[in-house]
Amino acid sequence: MSTETLFNKVLIANRGEIALRVLRGLQELGIPSVAIYHDSDRHSPVVRQADEAVEIFGDSPSAAHLDSAQIIEICQRLGVDGVHPCYGFLSENANFSRELARNGITFIGPSAEVIELMGDKITSREFVEKHGFPVPPSVNMAADAPGFIDEVAAMGFPLVVKASAGGGGKGMSIVNSKDELESTLRVAASEAEKYFGDKRVYVERYFENARHIEVQVVGDGKTVVHLGERECSIQRRFQKIIEEAPSPALDDIKRAEICEAAAGIARAAHYVSAGTVEFLYTNSGEFFFLEMNTRIQVEHPVTEMVYKVDLVVEQLRIAAGKPLSISQASVVKNGHAVECRLCAEDAFNGFLPETGKVLFLKEPTGEGVRFDSGLYQGQAVTTSFDPMLAKLIVHAPTRAQAIAGCIDKLRELVLLGVNTNAEYLIKVLQHEAFRSGDVDTGFVNTYAEDLVKDSLNVNQQRAVLSAAMLSDRHIKLLMESTPDIYAAIGRWSN
Repeated sequence: MSTETLFNKVLIANRGEIALRVLRGLQELGIPSVAIYHDSDRHSPVVRQADEAVEIFGDSPSAAHLDSAQIIEICQRLGVDGVHPCYGFLSENANFSRELARNGITFIGPSAEVIELMGDKITSREFVEKHGFPVPPSVNMAADAPGFIDEVAAMGFPLVVKASAGGGGKGMSIVNSKDELESTLRVAASEAEKYFGDKRVYVERYFENARHIEVQVVGDGKTVVHLGERECSIQRRFQKIIEEAPSPALDDIKRAEICEAAAGIARAAHYVSAGTVEFLYTNSGEFFFLEMNTRIQVEHPVTEMVYKVDLVVEQLRIAAGKPLSISQASVVKNGHAVECRLCAEDAFNGFLPETGKVLFLKEPTGEGVRFDSGLYQGQAVTTSFDPMLAKLIVHAPTRAQAIAGCIDKLRELVLLGVNTNAEYLIKVLQHEAFRSGDVDTGFVNTYAEDLVKDSLNVNQQRAVLSAAMLSDRHIKLLMESTPDIYAAIGRWSN
């Protein structure tokens, strides 16, 4: 534990596994913590483990977490001088960052100006292009401008329509012909206004069989360091489900080129805190800037395990005005890590969200294994929040060993009461194309016929479930223990 006081008290403006992850960083540095929670999360681990916990209110759980005025009032009342937004909710909200600053509270992330610059997909692309870094061929003119349709069609098809203020795969559509273009633009603009309050959209060339590569950067205002790349091509509906570091597609020369480009973009923006620069990587070896996420990423653990750097601790130190504790020379790649996102969804039926209650949970453990989760027994899983429940990360000396470890640990995981995508993740990991590293963003659709549910009849399902439960040491102990009511009686018998 650090003896250096960086903050008097930090509020974690989030929930679930990432809130618990940030809490561990605060504990590592000896910083007092405040958790906020909606009633639906009253019994969550972060609420139980934080130094203080305050209930927040709203028309919905998400609305409560997006109520910046309520959160700032809590900070003022409890003497909080730092807020970590984690990811999602208010993490890329420039106005929230400004309001915190006006009240003398540090936003643990980049400046409001950088959040605005990189949060707008059009202005960020213009900024990146101006500084000499590659962006995909695109048309940025207003969709209702004369000649827009013809100029877009001239790029050739397929194309992708994106919301300027978008993120997380929302507000994106693929267009395969000029006939589809006009209606797709209308729908995309409507969705963009609904999700982000900004109806601006832009159109760029869609590269089929391309990869999604992202680079982790961290800066302190004077120095920017990159921590290698992550392969994030396994996606459903433009949202990632499996990530790994490093990418199996890059050799050392191409890795240095793309990572230096990411660091250069961050330097040009005078970036402070942890962030991620995302690229499209074509099968011809070209790469193009997609966007920069000005926050900690869901998939940051694979980078932490490969490079042995605690990114949350770095964020906290930087926000307190300290320089980076690492240099580019000290960042050394060590082995391979794979992350699987465990989601409450029916992956074999269009990835529809699933609901239920966590009746029993046994987390996988072992050397090189990390299970980031905010789950607890009795937790209600609803559609109020994102369907991601937890993340399984496995680090090993080689990619093949990391993949095998993920498969083993997904099978070791026991989560009763809610359906998850665990079986689907295993199928992806076992697929020959994935094992060979031959992946792209269309993987899920390309191999849809291979990634189908194994058919077990009811009796087989019961037998498998019974065998799994009977082989579990914790369940056997529960079965063999004396019920409390009888244990209280002692040795008395009739």
